[in-house]
Amino acid sequence: MNEKFYQLPEEKQNRILNAGFRVFARNSYRKSPMNEIAAEAGISKSLLFFYFRNKKELYLFLMKKAEELTMANLRKSGCYEESDIFEMMYKGLLAKTAMMRQYPDMSAFALKAYYEDDEEVKDELRKIIEPYSKLSTNKSLPKLDPSVFKDGIDLQLMYQDMYLASEGYMYQMQHAGAIDVDKVVSDYRKLIDFWKSLYLR
Repeated sequence: MNEKFYQLPEEKQNRILNAGFRVFARNSYRKSPMNEIAAEAGISKSLLFFYFRNKKELYLFLMKKAEELTMANLRKSGCYEESDIFEMMYKGLLAKTAMMRQYPDMSAFALKAYYEDDEEVKDELRKIIEPYSKLSTNKSLPKLDPSVFKDGIDLQLMYQDMYLASEGYMYQMQHAGAIDVDKVVSDYRKLIDFWKSLYLR
């Protein structure tokens, strides 16, 4: 599927991906025209239809691509192998910000798609989202050494608090307009240092 798209040079693939992410992030599925996506990508509408049969196919492809890129980059970052919970979260953040540099509108697109309720795509969207949402909402505690934390700290609540604060921060930044990636990294490093001062002995 989408063999013609994958035969394109990577630079052209990314232009089309970014155009799709940008247009669908700005509008609902229904109100995102293919001619606008083609114009953003710098190609003709007919050429876009050569790579993707219709808007639905492109939209679902973009959602799958966003999820695949996210999981691949998180695995590559080494965050899942990190034993230090603070460094695990920081490495995860660095993986996400690296993707923001390459695909600036991908996160905003994925967030919008998560709540898309258009009848044409919602059922198939749920099938794509479900396995990943189970992973992202899993707040089970990573293996931690309680001796390095202050007495009386509820480690489960600590982790949940940090997780929700991280998600809330990213949500806020995505809705503030163009994201300053360097500021995100700097702010998050300060958050990590604050959590360390709060929770570690």
